[in-house]
Amino acid sequence: MDHTVRVEQVGKRYGNKIVLEKVDLTIERGQIYGFIGPSGAGKTTLVKMLVGMETADEGTVTVLGKKMPNLRMLQEIGYMAQSDALYTELTGEENLRFFASLFKLNKEEQKQRIAYAAELVNLTPDLAKKAGAYSGGMKRRLSLAIALIQNPQILILDEPTVGIDPELRLSIWNELFRLKNEEGKTIIVTTHVMDEADRCDYLAMVREGRVLANGTPRQLTEQYGVNTLEEVFLRAGGKSK
Repeated sequence: MDHTVRVEQVGKRYGNKIVLEKVDLTIERGQIYGFIGPSGAGKTTLVKMLVGMETADEGTVTVLGKKMPNLRMLQEIGYMAQSDALYTELTGEENLRFFASLFKLNKEEQKQRIAYAAELVNLTPDLAKKAGAYSGGMKRRLSLAIALIQNPQILILDEPTVGIDPELRLSIWNELFRLKNEEGKTIIVTTHVMDEADRCDYLAMVREGRVLANGTPRQLTEQYGVNTLEEVFLRAGGKSK
């Protein structure tokens, strides 16, 4: 199997606070891999290291065979942050065009990718509106479209469906499955929603900066002799929110 991401003995602290401790992970190409855990568990810090926005104090993070951080890897990584990083005074289309211009896409490719990404997240009718006038759910959808704009090999989504209605949430997950199955993309998702965790191929349960358990959803429920991932999380030492 191709190792798309490898995290080896990674540690991170801010002052005296340990945020990540001795984290080891391997993510294969073409997997939907979920980081699950409560707020403050270290999930966001971990994904920021994969993108190259944070550096490890100890250990190494390797993405597509390159040690992170590495600016050249940004062409291959689509990142959707937990808080929307949008230009609110620009329209939805202008936001997409701006982010598309940062990547090696010719004018025709830019046009195609903008149309595809907007259609995927159901924003085509609203592209002429300023992003500042968008609802919270529309801003999340625009952020997802931006993460997909350069057709990256790896998609890293931090709590992607927060504030999105159930119907659209389902359609986004269906597209994530298609990107995985038809295009072989590797998709990394952080969530604290257990039904989304169930849709991942593989999970790492993160709490207080440590990986408590990892495996497929089925392996985890069998390993702990329970029926649901919530129960796994409680057994593995997690606490319900």
